[in-house]
Amino acid sequence: MADKKLSEIIKPIENELKTFHSKFSLTVQSDVKIVDYVTKYIIRQKGKRIRPILVLLSAKVLGEVNDKSYVGATLVELLHTATLVHDDVVDEASKRRGLPSINNIWKNKVGVLIGDYLLARGLTIAVENETFDFLRQITNTVKRMSEGELLQISKTKRLNIDEKTYFRIIEDKTASLLETCTIIGARSVTSDKEKISVLHEYGKNLGIAFQIKDDILDFVGKSKLFGKTIGGDIKEKKLTLPLIYALENVGKNEKKEILSAIRKGKDPDMIRKVVSFVEEKGGISYAQKTADKYVDEAVAALKKLPENESSIALAELALYVSGREK
Repeated sequence: MADKKLSEIIKPIENELKTFHSKFSLTVQSDVKIVDYVTKYIIRQKGKRIRPILVLLSAKVLGEVNDKSYVGATLVELLHTATLVHDDVVDEASKRRGLPSINNIWKNKVGVLIGDYLLARGLTIAVENETFDFLRQITNTVKRMSEGELLQISKTKRLNIDEKTYFRIIEDKTASLLETCTIIGARSVTSDKEKISVLHEYGKNLGIAFQIKDDILDFVGKSKLFGKTIGGDIKEKKLTLPLIYALENVGKNEKKEILSAIRKGKDPDMIRKVVSFVEEKGGISYAQKTADKYVDEAVAALKKLPENESSIALAELALYVSGREK
C-alpha cells in the first residue's frame, strides 16, 4: 500500500475533489484586478492538496460530502495557502512549487497583503455560512501555528531545541492544521464526539509523521522540486529530530564542533559535514522509526471506525506520507 500514488488513493473522492477545485477558484476571485491576477497565479501553483483531501475523506468516511464539507475544505486550503505566501516573504524564498514565488514577482508588500486577503476570505466564508464551530477551530489553529513558528525561531537563535520542544513545535506548527482538517471533515457530517475524536487522533498522528518525514528529507532527499534542497534546514539553523538525536548521542566536544558548523550553515562543506554526522550517528534511522510509529498510530485509530473505501484511503494516505520522496 505504501507505494500507491496519490491519484489512486483519492479515488473515493475524485468527483468531490473536482467540485472542490471549482468552488475554491470562485472563492478567491476579486473585482480588484491585481488581487484576481495574483490569486489566479496561486491556483496555477496548486500542490497535492493534502488538506482538502483530508477534509473530504474524513467527511466521506462517516457520511456523504455536503456543502458544509466544501466550506471546511475551502477554509483549510485558504489558511494553508495564506501561510505559504507569508512564509515565502519571511524566508525570502524565490520559488514555490517550481514557479517564482509571489514575493519574487510582486515584492514583499503584495505577498503580505495577498496572504492577509486569503486569510480574510476564509474567515468571511465561515461567517457567511454560519459555520461558527469551524471558525473557532480555525482561529485556534492559526494561534497554534503562530506559536509553534515563534517558538522555533526563539530556539533556533540559541540552538538549544531538545526532543520535547521539537515535538511541541511540530504539533503546533504542522500537526495542528492536519488534525483540524480531519476534525472539520468529521464535523461536517456528524456530531458524534467519539467518531470526531477518532479522526482528531488520526489527523494529529498523521501531521507529526508528515513533519518528521519532511525533516528527514532535508538530509537524504533528492534535490527536490518546489525549491527545497538538501540542507535547507541546516542553512536556517533549524534543529530537527534527526539532528537532535545525533547531538544527544555524542560527547560534549563533538557536539560543540557540530553546533559550530551549524552556525556557519551557509558554507556547503559545513552542511555536508553536518549531513554526514547525522547519517553516521543514526539520526535518520531513528527519525524514520519515530515517523513510522506515528503512522502506525494513525492507522490504528481508523480501526475504531467502520471500514469503507474512505477509511482505507485514509490508511493508505498515512502510508504514502511515511514513504514519500518529495
